[in-house]
Formats: sequence, C-alpha cells, structure tokens
Amino acid sequence: MKNRSSCNIAVLSYYLQATLALLVGWVMLQAALGSAAKPPAIFILGDSTVDVGTNSYLQESRARADFPLYGIDFPHSRPTGRFSNGLNGADFLARLTGYNSSPRPFLSLGSPLLSYLRNHAFRGANFASAGSGLLDLTGSALGVVPLSEQVKQFATLQGNLTAVRGSGATEAMLQKSLFCISIGSNDLFDYVVSNSSATPQEFIYLLMKEYENSIKTLYSLGARKFGIISVPPIGCCPTIRLLGAEGKCSDALNGLARAFYSALETLLYGIGSELEDLKYSLGNAYLMTINVINNPQPFHFTSVDKACCGFGKLNAERGCNATANLCLKRQEYLFWDQFHPTQAAANLAANTLYAGPPLYVSPINFAQLVQL
Repeated sequence: MKNRSSCNIAVLSYYLQATLALLVGWVMLQAALGSAAKPPAIFILGDSTVDVGTNSYLQESRARADFPLYGIDFPHSRPTGRFSNGLNGADFLARLTGYNSSPRPFLSLGSPLLSYLRNHAFRGANFASAGSGLLDLTGSALGVVPLSEQVKQFATLQGNLTAVRGSGATEAMLQKSLFCISIGSNDLFDYVVSNSSATPQEFIYLLMKEYENSIKTLYSLGARKFGIISVPPIGCCPTIRLLGAEGKCSDALNGLARAFYSALETLLYGIGSELEDLKYSLGNAYLMTINVINNPQPFHFTSVDKACCGFGKLNAERGCNATANLCLKRQEYLFWDQFHPTQAAANLAANTLYAGPPLYVSPINFAQLVQL
C-alpha cells in the first residue's frame, strides 16, 4: 500500500506541474482573446469549506470566523467570515474559472433583490453556511443555513433573475453555470457524537436521499452542471487526533468519509443517467487529502497534523482567536485551525479539482465540465 500511495503522489505531483503550465498558457490565451470567452456564473452551496461570509450575516449564528486571527493573509489582514487564514476553495475555483474573486454571499446582495440584479453585473452567488449539513438537524443549534434552505434561497434568486432577464435568458444562463456543492462533514461528525442507533449504512443512505433531493430540485430550477466535492479524511483533523492514541487519525471517521464518497459516486452515476443533459464532476477529497497527509514533501507541507492557529497540544485544544498561538510558515501547514485547511491547502485542492486526473476527480474534471 505504501508503494501504491507513493505512486499516486508522484502521479499527482507530475500532473499538477504539467497542468499548471497548461493553465498559465490558457490564461495568456484568454488575455490575448479579450472577452471572447465569458466565464459562466458560479453558484456555491455547502459548509465552511466554501463559505465566504454567509454566517456573518446571521445575527444568531455561533459558527463564525469574522474575527482575528482569521483572514490574517487576506488583503489588509481582514477577517471575512472564511474559516481560513486567507482564501478558501470557493475563491480559488472562481479564479480558475475566470473571475478575480468568488461570488458574494447571497445574504449580502441586499433587499430588494430585484434592485441589486438590475444594477449590478451578475456572476453568481455563494449560499454556503459554515456548520451546515445535508440534514436540517445538523448545525441547527448553531444558527446556520442547512442545504435544503440554501436550495430555497437559490430558488428565490432564480425567480428574481427570471423577473429581470426573462425566462429564456435565465434558462440559458443557468444551463451554462457551474453549481459547486461541498457538504457532508458536519453530518458525519454529528452522527458519531450523537451515538445514533442507525447503522453507518443506514445513515449514509439517509444523507444520499437528501443529496439526491437537493440536486434534483436544483435541476428543476435550471441547473445542469454540478461540481461535487466529497468529504475529506475528517478523522485526521487536529482536534480529532487529540482523541486518538499518539495523535493518530480516527479510523471510524475516515471509514465514514470513504463510505460517503462511494455512495455519492453511485448516486451521481444514477442521477446522471436519469436526468437529461445533467453533467457532473466528483472530486475525491478523501484521496486527494490523505495522499498529502501520507507524503507531504512533494506538496511543500511540513506539518499535516497540527493546527496553525490555536492552543495547546497540536495547537488544537482550543479554537483560533486573536490571542491564539500562530505558526510562522502558514504556507507549510495543511490545517489552519482545528478543522479547516490553510489557504495553501485550499489552493492545492482547487487546482486538483479543476485540472486533476480521473484518480482524483471523475468522470471529468471541473475545467472540462466548464467547457461543456
């Protein structure tokens, strides 16, 4: 298994170097062509992995990152609500797609929504809410927006877009748009903590039904291209390592993450066969991340078990705040806080999703999905 893992790492390292050169060439070509290729609108749903500030607009939310030391590497060292030292995966995916920055949180667009849509260039919206899950119950005590409600928010936006642009133009725009979803980790965390009587198989099945309902609802509203990001090895988060012997990863949580990916792969294959014109890319965040953890040197990481910002053992006994211990070489850390990746890790993940090989993103990568 060690040789196979090393082979996977070598393949990804070589592939990313080659695709980086291709991406640079692509950017130069687009600059030469001017506005010949307009990026598609991007709609992002999910949890803290792609939240760019939604919860900062929820007065009652207790899942927040709008205070230091969050955002220390963001322009002007400004905390933005991202659970990161700087940018997160949503930002890097937006850049790779052709934008300078990620679409704004839906809740920041203001009211009345029609006024905003009439007076601003539209490039999408971010509905993701830190602490949320596929199940409405997940994160409910934290005052967050579950996926089902995020889908309803998109329905509101779609209705307003139709009122401004007309049904034909809105339908054409949504068919070309990229819908990114990154969610599921919080559901798995809650399942383990709650000591649920449901078996892991039963619980994963329940999550897949919710995922299916959300995708089909978005499809009915006009979505056709889905970039889906599965659950990473959550058993290796610094705060979880504290619970294990000698700081090791939790096999139970990582087993759930692997089962989640397998079920999601089966679900998407079925939906893709059932719904006309639906296209998708599925990112295997588990494999992408565990290979970095097992062999960090090719990716220039020196710490894959400790939090960069925090307190105590593994810097993970308490959360990140203004008085926390802060690592100096943040670009060499995989984890920013107890649970979340650094800006450097998010950048690597986004590039792999966008231009990586089928080993990590299939049946096509995000770049190929955008071009369809």
